[in-house]
Amino acid sequence: MNHNPTPELTLRLCGPRGFCAGVDRAIQIVVLALKKYGPPVYVRHEIVHNRYVVEGLQNLGAVFVKELDEIPETDQPVIFSAHGVPKSVPEDARSRNMFFLDATCPLVSKVHKQAIRHTRQGRHVLLVGHKGHPEVIGTMGQLQHDEVTLVETVEDADRLKPHNEDELGYVTQTTLSLDETADIIGRLGERFPNLHAPAAESICYATTNRQAVVKLAAKDADHFLIVGAPNSSNSRRLVEVAVKAGAKAAVLVQKAADIPWKDLADARTVGLSAGASAPEILVGEIIEAFRSRFAMNLELVETVKETEEFPVVRDLRDIELTAADMAFVNGAQ
Repeated sequence: MNHNPTPELTLRLCGPRGFCAGVDRAIQIVVLALKKYGPPVYVRHEIVHNRYVVEGLQNLGAVFVKELDEIPETDQPVIFSAHGVPKSVPEDARSRNMFFLDATCPLVSKVHKQAIRHTRQGRHVLLVGHKGHPEVIGTMGQLQHDEVTLVETVEDADRLKPHNEDELGYVTQTTLSLDETADIIGRLGERFPNLHAPAAESICYATTNRQAVVKLAAKDADHFLIVGAPNSSNSRRLVEVAVKAGAKAAVLVQKAADIPWKDLADARTVGLSAGASAPEILVGEIIEAFRSRFAMNLELVETVKETEEFPVVRDLRDIELTAADMAFVNGAQ
């Protein structure tokens, strides 16, 4: 007689989750470049913030570097990551006669253009974001040093002493917490009534969608798991959102082996989502890990279907991806 029956658990799986169109496009660019030009293909910084993805591309022949001066003299392509780069980087690449391909997410590029638009209209730019994040470095690097100020918190907004309070415009990092950003922008608006908003929303659709469904799934959850890398801003924000929305606890994990099973011993409802740079194969492994430990009921919590697609750079549009390539790009293997 079994005195220790398998405990029951509901796993709430969020949709949408995982790869967004910008991440998908960036990975496609590396895979297509490898198919067209052969290895090695050099990539400045992690193409996206996920170790599994980076290692998979390394196995195909991608070489990741921190800076361009690490790359030997070569005719092979150099790819800039999805997070965007300061304008000094392509200028440096041209001075070195490098052939480069820009995998910057189109939504990040849109923020760059909005920041530049503010300055052309005589405004000082307030960038709401996190210091040191590659996207923030790239956006600030579109402007002169004295044309932009980083605002990380409501307290930063309180301390601002701009030269001209009537000529300010803001943009935001695309992967921030919607609620936190609203608080900061609200405070900026209170202090500077003539603050100019960007021409379009800066926080990307994928960030908005993933946070919205996590909020829904987090209500009365005993625990919440977010699949993502420690250096992934959008993934870390999802952990914060889950707790704020009602989950008793939430944690960031990179793979099934990272799950804190002891903390889940008494859990009966666990939420599961993945940041925009986390491949679906890792989500699948976590689901199977739960299935092996619990009498699991898988419950899908879905808000919207994402259909966005971004075309790859023109140089690579003559190359087709095979079914196996697409499986890799989509994070299924």
